[in-house]
Amino acid sequence: MSSVDGIVADLAAESESLDDLVAMLTPEQWATPTPAQGWTIAHQIGHLLWTDRVSLTAVTDAEGFKEIFGIAAHDPLGFVDKAADVEAARPPAELLADWRATRGKLGGALCAVPDGTKLPWFGPPMSAASMATARMMETWAHGLDVADALGITVAPSDRLRHVAHIGVRTRDFAYAVNGKPAPAEPFRYELKSPSGADEWTWGPEDATNVVRGSALDFCELVTQRRHPDDLDITTVGDDAAEWVTIAQCFAGPPGGGREPSTANEGKNNG
Repeated sequence: MSSVDGIVADLAAESESLDDLVAMLTPEQWATPTPAQGWTIAHQIGHLLWTDRVSLTAVTDAEGFKEIFGIAAHDPLGFVDKAADVEAARPPAELLADWRATRGKLGGALCAVPDGTKLPWFGPPMSAASMATARMMETWAHGLDVADALGITVAPSDRLRHVAHIGVRTRDFAYAVNGKPAPAEPFRYELKSPSGADEWTWGPEDATNVVRGSALDFCELVTQRRHPDDLDITTVGDDAAEWVTIAQCFAGPPGGGREPSTANEGKNNG
């Protein structure tokens, strides 16, 4: 993967892309429901702000992060939604300004983390590069929810390599949260970049389980933003076919995913 500076630069660009979608919205539009049940556009931005703020605390104030972790431990399933509710209740202009300032501070802080440093988090400690990649994944995924809510299609960029990378790296995590043993052998992943200029690959060429397709669709799969039936993803091997049904690169319990499109529902029903 890229250096921390490179990942942070891509994170900043992805954040700006989402910022462009919401900057001119009216207060009424900020209240538009998104595909995430119970979340409006304001909730989506509020969640990104809150997570960027907590990430900044993890980078700059280990003791402060311990306090946040302790609070979260009392309500591990609800504290994220409660935080999004609090942020979404703020005036949109105030919320947006806070997100801009906080994500800028986080980017600078991540670039200043000494090599080899492990940062505390709700799961295992992570490097600055891993934290920046996680923020990239979330920013893109929640940005997709916002775009869907507005009925807008945003052209994907090759920044999605970071999202695809975390999707590959979390293969075994998806099995673990679903109470399943992970396959012993690694998978091969072959994904066509959004620009069409490259094929991104991970894993041994002679793997018996292979996942192939569009990098955009792969990222929609691992962030559970689209149903697998709606995606240009093919597999070789039984293990890869099963993994596609449980793929998940975000923390927490198994996600509920999204319903298949009406077109696919009709096709599947004959």
